[in-house]
Amino acid sequence: MNAPDKTPAGKPPSSKSATGKPLSWDDFRLIKAIAERRTLPAAAAGLGLNHSTVFRRLSQIEEAVGTRLFERHRSGYVATPAGEEMARLAERFDSDISAFALKLAGQEIKPAGELRVTTNDTLLVDLLTPVFGGFLAQCPDIRLEVLLSNQALNLSKRDADVAIRATDHPPETLVGRKAARIAWALYGLAADFPEGGSEPIEALWQRSWVSLGESFAALKAVRYLAQHVAPERIVYRVNTVLGLAEAVEAGIGIGFLPCFIADRKPSLTRLAPPDPGFSADLWLLTHPDLRHSPRVRLFLDYMAGELGRMKPLIEGQFPLSSRSDAAALPTDAA
Repeated sequence: MNAPDKTPAGKPPSSKSATGKPLSWDDFRLIKAIAERRTLPAAAAGLGLNHSTVFRRLSQIEEAVGTRLFERHRSGYVATPAGEEMARLAERFDSDISAFALKLAGQEIKPAGELRVTTNDTLLVDLLTPVFGGFLAQCPDIRLEVLLSNQALNLSKRDADVAIRATDHPPETLVGRKAARIAWALYGLAADFPEGGSEPIEALWQRSWVSLGESFAALKAVRYLAQHVAPERIVYRVNTVLGLAEAVEAGIGIGFLPCFIADRKPSLTRLAPPDPGFSADLWLLTHPDLRHSPRVRLFLDYMAGELGRMKPLIEGQFPLSSRSDAAALPTDAA
């Protein structure tokens, strides 16, 4: 009895179809894209092709394999069992190829090339950009690509090489180090509160407040406001911490802000000390296969050192009398 044909490990799928025409890796990728996105325009956009090309290639692939790979419904394209099997095979080889690329990247000899870093807009604008500039000045052979997202990108598939995130629960699939603990405190306009935080917080419940929107409902400071401040007193919501800081600075209301943002704004004053219950860890994370890559290791070491120097600012250790020191960071970090 003849043994069944097997695809060699590590080799992208390529096999003879029912008509004898070999299927290419691009054929599998196209089927996978349609199965994931359910419409031809969306699949075409993901593959960098036009709609008519995807339609024509799907017809050619179905003709080659001798069976329908998708059912056409009003809601979109739904994979048949054959289409599902082809999409699963493509996913498996895509993962193998990504893992192989990670291992190659981890074998670099010198720190050079492109480094993809993901973080959010708040950390980038108010904390990281000058630090990135200092890193590039020291490592001219490395190029940074910064990807802004509040969602965790898939470092296993090289969506990014390094993630800089504020979280108390970093993914178990990643490795890294905690750089600092981000402190939050209550702030208002210094002009409206000339004596700073002299009032107990209970006396402020009737003030106008600003808060983050529903997409940040899990954030500790947002939950605290929902529990203590009447909904009608929260006069302004915004789905970005940068916008929240600008709202407080514009006098729209008082609100909780990260200390590394607010303590560098002379127009703001603390109305209460930082609340440890609102804090979150700041993590530098990468994939295990990349931790020995010279460029990744160099970047992580540099960032850990610079963020360590900025800990007093990040962790809210600047009292009002030290605002000039805080405003000078990070170029003159303590």
